[in-house]
Amino acid sequence: MNKGKVTIIGAGFVGMSMATLFAKHNQVHIYDINEDVIDSINRQESPVYDLSISNYFERYINNISASSQICDIPNNSDFYIVSISTDYDKDSNLLNVSGVDETIKLILDLNKEAMIIIKSTVPIGFTDGMKIKYQSNNIIFSPEFLREGSALEDNLNPSRIIIGGDEINSKLFVETLLKCTQKNNPPLIYMKANEAESVKLFSNAFLAMRVAFFNELDTFALASKMSSQKIINGVSMDERIGNYYNNPSFGYGGYCLPKDSKQLLANFKSIPQDLIQSIIESNKKRKSYMVEVIINKNCKNVGIYKLSMKKGSKNFKESAILDIINELQNHKVNISIYDPSVNKRSVNNAAVISDLSSFKKKSDIIIANRFDDELKDVSDKVFTRDVFREN
Repeated sequence: MNKGKVTIIGAGFVGMSMATLFAKHNQVHIYDINEDVIDSINRQESPVYDLSISNYFERYINNISASSQICDIPNNSDFYIVSISTDYDKDSNLLNVSGVDETIKLILDLNKEAMIIIKSTVPIGFTDGMKIKYQSNNIIFSPEFLREGSALEDNLNPSRIIIGGDEINSKLFVETLLKCTQKNNPPLIYMKANEAESVKLFSNAFLAMRVAFFNELDTFALASKMSSQKIINGVSMDERIGNYYNNPSFGYGGYCLPKDSKQLLANFKSIPQDLIQSIIESNKKRKSYMVEVIINKNCKNVGIYKLSMKKGSKNFKESAILDIINELQNHKVNISIYDPSVNKRSVNNAAVISDLSSFKKKSDIIIANRFDDELKDVSDKVFTRDVFREN
């Protein structure tokens, strides 16, 4: 039986999870402008940290090719998946979608009948704009709902599959996708592209709201000298609330929640709202309060234990810790960082110490968004809001 052909544009978590998923039954070509990423793939090494991706990647490597050269992008793929990052532009207060736009043009220049599936997070209305701009009905938006470190598992067992666009045109993509998943008959919902874009942004805004809620609960408990853990346990036993995504932190961060919440707020424009704005403001206030608590401890040397938001992660993009470092520096606090995943001498003008023992000795207080067993011997120095000792 002939294998289908799938082209993935962008080799981040979404792109690599889709590539390894489809490689089970298809020939997959990955294109990314980052030559180091492509070199890693061609060395048969996954460029992202995800155990399942690495295992699938090794298992189906013969079905995967990769290149950083535009001329190597196939012009006869069954469909093209666009999964490049869309960072938030502080000047325009919108997601920067210029790269997605350019990628769609590139694909259509290769094949004007190409079936294009946008996986990148975009503003509401973007996909319809692309269909009009390039006079193509073969552009759909299908959002991903992935957890860092479990991206492939989430694709193999999707909570739902959302298709934003023409049901007939997307039939081949859906059939190919379903053949590669492990979950039997996952919920499949067809809707308009702008509705699918809304699902993505509102989903992440809700998660950000949940993080902000439990962080505000923790702020109240900390200021009132009460047990956050006991209060959260009591609240979360209500099945309507649930015992998940409730472990306090220094604030939400990462690839999606900060930028998606801001983009959703921008999409409201003149539509009445208070809640979405308050999610963003709550996160700012949480970080400022954490700084206030740290400053009040009157410690001369503050150590930052890892920059990432989650255990096992190497991603510290938009990490709340970075904002806390900046605010502490405004108070003239001496800061040092321990993070084995950082190959720099400094981050945000704070020195990176490679030796854990030296870091512990130097630090009067150690700030840890997530506690780790290697801090047990200095637990009296550690300040964390990780009350459940988990991600």
